[in-house]
Amino acid sequence: MPSVSIRYLYHSGFAVETASHLFIFDYYLDTPRGCGPDQGVVSPSMLQGRDVVVFVSHSHGDHYNPAIFQWRKGNPQIRYILADEIATKEDVLSVKAGKTYPLGGLEVRTLDSTDLGVAFLVKADGLCLYHAGDLNWWHWNDEPEEAHRDTKEKAIPVIPRRYQQQIDSLKGESIDIAFIPVDPRQEENALLGLDYFMKQVGARWIVPMHFGSNGSIFERINHDPRTASYRDRILQISHRGQRFQISIP
Repeated sequence: MPSVSIRYLYHSGFAVETASHLFIFDYYLDTPRGCGPDQGVVSPSMLQGRDVVVFVSHSHGDHYNPAIFQWRKGNPQIRYILADEIATKEDVLSVKAGKTYPLGGLEVRTLDSTDLGVAFLVKADGLCLYHAGDLNWWHWNDEPEEAHRDTKEKAIPVIPRRYQQQIDSLKGESIDIAFIPVDPRQEENALLGLDYFMKQVGARWIVPMHFGSNGSIFERINHDPRTASYRDRILQISHRGQRFQISIP
């Protein structure tokens, strides 16, 4: 029974420790300086002697910090997998949406985002992990209705259609852990993407993300009737640096 350690680094940033790898997703907040993983800050000691793979879904400042490349000073073998829209001169694997990359003990599949960059489906150590990046059902109450619609097919909301197409492409995958945006700024629309994902694809464990410091989203998650059938599989994040140890049957 595989055991996985998940540490919440902040916003959409997570460190995921499997039997053979340490995966770090969308890390950007590297302060306060000198702190360690218990405060959500990646420290050099955390990376030493590990097979570390760093994923960056896109270039937005709340998902990407070039400081991640400094980690190579302590572990030259770190691999970096970045969406191809990120401009850098560093030695990285730039990935395009809609591709699968076999990387030796690790397989990475990419999906197209409804915002920028890619989402990741990662298979390693007998596990399947999904990190959505900014692939989400974005619907904002303060935007005009036209902003959500395709100019050629006005009867079909463009973001839902694009989101649904990408999520539907995951049908048949047995996902163990899914990191899904639940942005509280979307108000009553914050769970649209999560609920569609769970109803169409599903995962053994769900990790909410993209809520920053606004933990009120968990009140909505825990009381919204849509989540009733899978609520017991949602990790309840209370603070930055929080660590979860879970077993996958």
